[in-house]
Amino acid sequence: MSEVNFKDYNLSEEIVRALDNLGYKQPTEVQREVIPHALKGMDLTVKSRTGSGKTVAFGLPICEKIDWEENKPQALVLTPTRELADQVKDDIMNIGRFKRIKATAVYGKHPFAKQKAELKQKSHVVVGTPGRVLDHLESETLDLGELRYLVIDEADEMLNMGFIKQVEAIINKLPKDRITMLFSATLPEDVEKLSHRYMKAPRKIEIKSLEDADVQINHSLFTVKEDRKFNLLRDVTILENPDSCIIFCRTKDRVDNLIEQLNRFDYTCDKIHGGMMQEDRFGVMNDFKKGEFRYLVATDVAARGIDIENITLVINYDIPLEKEAYVHRTGRTGRAGKKGKAISFVTQYEEKFLTAIEEFIGFKITEKSAPSKTAVKKAEPAFEQKLHSKPVIKKDKSEQLNKEIMKLYFNGGKKKKIRAVDFVGTIAKLKGVTADDIGIITIKDNVSYVDILNGKGPIVIEAMKNTTIKGKLLKVAQAKE
Repeated sequence: MSEVNFKDYNLSEEIVRALDNLGYKQPTEVQREVIPHALKGMDLTVKSRTGSGKTVAFGLPICEKIDWEENKPQALVLTPTRELADQVKDDIMNIGRFKRIKATAVYGKHPFAKQKAELKQKSHVVVGTPGRVLDHLESETLDLGELRYLVIDEADEMLNMGFIKQVEAIINKLPKDRITMLFSATLPEDVEKLSHRYMKAPRKIEIKSLEDADVQINHSLFTVKEDRKFNLLRDVTILENPDSCIIFCRTKDRVDNLIEQLNRFDYTCDKIHGGMMQEDRFGVMNDFKKGEFRYLVATDVAARGIDIENITLVINYDIPLEKEAYVHRTGRTGRAGKKGKAISFVTQYEEKFLTAIEEFIGFKITEKSAPSKTAVKKAEPAFEQKLHSKPVIKKDKSEQLNKEIMKLYFNGGKKKKIRAVDFVGTIAKLKGVTADDIGIITIKDNVSYVDILNGKGPIVIEAMKNTTIKGKLLKVAQAKE
């Protein structure tokens, strides 16, 4: 059987081009199963382990089917966390970059007024957490009257975090004539009920059972006394010497305490937990994605759907109390077809939680003996060398996509009655430029931003210095980041 390629789905040239630039060649298993049905407009419930490529599975069909001319949102994606909402928004905008698809993220602890202003702009896709989406719907700052797609992402986490009532309240405000897709790493009974209640004969897709997760990820555990955990962590990290590792703790106080201990031993590390400011959490995540430090100490905030490539090791410093959380935590490694390791520390008082996890995942986790002093000593030189070597900064997957894009600033917007079509109509008539060279357009009250594609930015800047838009000569320059 020949390999399936994204081009086999008869996608628009703009979508194929974006996928090529993002380095997506062959679809993953979940993408092969979901994309054809989603393009046909079928309701879907999809059970697929984290890291299997679910965002592209729903994001690609949505971007392919979006009507650019429609100003109101045509798709709503609900996510359990702010980090995931921001990530999904970026992924959708990357996939739809050459179709000029605009996505907007809305979530709590971010100014409501700023989101309200952004939602007044053309937004094809809205991605958000249930609470903030509901706030906007009730405040009538989000109009979903033209909605065609609803995606519920990480549905089991929505349930665990108590969002299901809010999700249902949102669904009841949406047009009945829509396509609904539900994605989940696990499908508990309440999530199944949700799909039956609000979906039209959904097609059920299940990718890889939890038993198969042991093939992609090597699972093991150590039984350890609480006061010996840190020494064991030192030995394990010296032996494993990972390039990129997440260490999960149960509470933010445990995270704060562990990061202090690791800093004493010069680990390149940082932390993330729910007690931090949102900007700080985003900043830490971005630095970790780039590879600026190797060890991220985190609560379950970092377990929910965050896509970071090449995490080679996950350590459960504290074993999770909820069996589903084990799947989400360990799913940070072994992503996109790569192998990974998951190591758990278990105290004698936590055996009941381990038993529940093993019953849930369908296999026994291999217990190992603590590393020997000889093995640790032998591994120390390589560990120390890596610890003090300069990190290799990873390229963002959208770097190639953005290479030939220039964002232009214009000193005119809504108050001058300028619309997106005015920019398209004017710029597309410039010599050497076509409508295909125009990307996302953002129009604010007094300024506008226009992405110019295909390296045509300098041509447009020069030409627009002497070209009017709706009879107005606007200042134009390359926008500052």
